[in-house]
Amino acid sequence: MKLTLFTLTACCCVAITLAAISEVKNNNAKAAAGNGDPKGRFLTLPVPQKCSSRAKQFNYKGHNYFYSGEVPALANKRVDWLEARNLCREYCMDAVSIETQEENNLIFKLIQEKDVPYIWTSGRLCDFNGCEGRKDLLPKNVNGWFWSANLEKIQPTNRQPIGFSYNPWSQTGHKKVPQPDNAEFDINQTSESCLSVLNNVYNDGIAWHDVACYHEKPFICEDSDELLNYVAATNPGIRL
Repeated sequence: MKLTLFTLTACCCVAITLAAISEVKNNNAKAAAGNGDPKGRFLTLPVPQKCSSRAKQFNYKGHNYFYSGEVPALANKRVDWLEARNLCREYCMDAVSIETQEENNLIFKLIQEKDVPYIWTSGRLCDFNGCEGRKDLLPKNVNGWFWSANLEKIQPTNRQPIGFSYNPWSQTGHKKVPQPDNAEFDINQTSESCLSVLNNVYNDGIAWHDVACYHEKPFICEDSDELLNYVAATNPGIRL
């Protein structure tokens, strides 16, 4: 059974899908605050035409993925974490959530073959409004991480995740200690609240790192069931 950060009710009903999108649309300030975004930006809604023509570089368990560096409209973009999510969302996708070893291996393989220095994922530390007083998230650097694209909780960072034969978090970094280490906070008081996959930046191979969310990077997008369902429901006959 999957662990979830919040209590979620699974439902394939179109009305529930529309209600979820309406909540994002009508509570943009809340969404921005939840992301802890200092610029006050909002989560964006999908663009049906982009969803229909989105790149499908590879597929895993029914979800399509693409690397921004190989999509002409995005190839030269290096963006911060929230902008990466929003650009993906325009295509009925979101920044990738890496939930299994097989999926992780696919992402690592792409990074290795394309010699990508780093990418953003949807991984986020629950350190914003609504996370206070949650004993189940303590200590935050171990139990406070989740995939923002689908609200699935990331397994404790200090041990090998269930279903993995290795720990995808790096065993080193700027402070030469296992990740996540919130290293930038010691430099400029900026929390490393977002999850990036780095390619041998610390001579540690391809591995997960906590990184301050303002850094600009390319990204990998993954299909969002919620956004695809919404666009399908509001655009009869569209091919996705």
